[in-house]
Amino acid sequence: MIYLDYCATTPMSETSLEIYTKAAKEFFGNPSSLHDYGTTANQLLDQSRVDIAKMINGEKEGIYFTSGGSESNYLSLLSIARGNKHRGNHIITTNIEHPSVLNSLELLKEEGFRISFVPVNSYGEVELEQLERQINPETVLVSIGHANSELGTIQNMEEIGLLLKDRNIFFHSDCVQTFGKVPIDVRACNLSAVTMSAHKIYGPKGVGAVYLSPELSWKATVPNSTQEKGFRQGTGNVPGIAAFTIAASQMFLEQDTEMKRCQQLQQLFLNSIDRTKIILEGHPTNRLAHHLCLRIKGIEGQYIMLECNRRGIAISTGSACKVGQTSPSRAMTETGKTLDEAREMIRISFGRETTEEHIRYTVAALNEIIEQFYSH
Repeated sequence: MIYLDYCATTPMSETSLEIYTKAAKEFFGNPSSLHDYGTTANQLLDQSRVDIAKMINGEKEGIYFTSGGSESNYLSLLSIARGNKHRGNHIITTNIEHPSVLNSLELLKEEGFRISFVPVNSYGEVELEQLERQINPETVLVSIGHANSELGTIQNMEEIGLLLKDRNIFFHSDCVQTFGKVPIDVRACNLSAVTMSAHKIYGPKGVGAVYLSPELSWKATVPNSTQEKGFRQGTGNVPGIAAFTIAASQMFLEQDTEMKRCQQLQQLFLNSIDRTKIILEGHPTNRLAHHLCLRIKGIEGQYIMLECNRRGIAISTGSACKVGQTSPSRAMTETGKTLDEAREMIRISFGRETTEEHIRYTVAALNEIIEQFYSH
């Protein structure tokens, strides 16, 4: 089976698995305990904070470990909004954010926050003038994902960050699809909060992190919590966090070479297809190197995905967090596609194991599926 759904999840790397096992055996102490077992486990967590913070040019005091990207989004958005309600009750986001962002903002709406949605252009980009138009004196927070998981389009973070810094507005970004794959600099982009996840970068599932700028004030979602400086309840997942950190370190070292390799695979794919039948969606160049958002005219994505599966290729029809839902991709409709066009979407995403042979085989399979569909 050829796996081409790396944006949904990745297999754990051998190094990450080794570190997980070693930490589970040797650092099993509760990091909150005051004896030596607890101290050594806590030291491992502290070193992990240092390492993760360095990768985004942040400070170790700003790293908080969580159970993954969705919880990171939930906790960071609620903590920042509730902790700064005195400054304003208006939050700006887009309609193409991850469900965990939109669902968390729905909760804040019930608490009296006003949520505005900045439109995106046909590529899925936030245009600065449109964002500026939404800002008012009550705007306290803006949440815009670094790259959309369905379209693959990367936002201009520095530009957005500069606009928000000038207006003293907090900037949160879901960086689950970009952490370890695209450079992230919290200082250059004036980011107040960043969300990260381990299982997208060959680490374990059930582990993630949030970066909250140490200058930021926030309010704990559950009062009197002690773990993670009150940010989150629960005993620290020491082996998971150690495995996450080593996986992230490996990604960070390989970032440039892997990006170039994936860009070559992306180009090989695009040069091999019939562009009149298979259309690339999202931004043509300002996009994730390992990601392809495609639309095959007149054929539902679900059908293509099942036919690929029959031929031993795993692809997806969008975000894995919307499984069981038959509604078309919201990201596609927000970029101006009709409902029928949105249903035609498929997503192909590469990873470490993807080869040129895999790409050629997939292109041949797609051509065969299209030909068979139209000949019936």
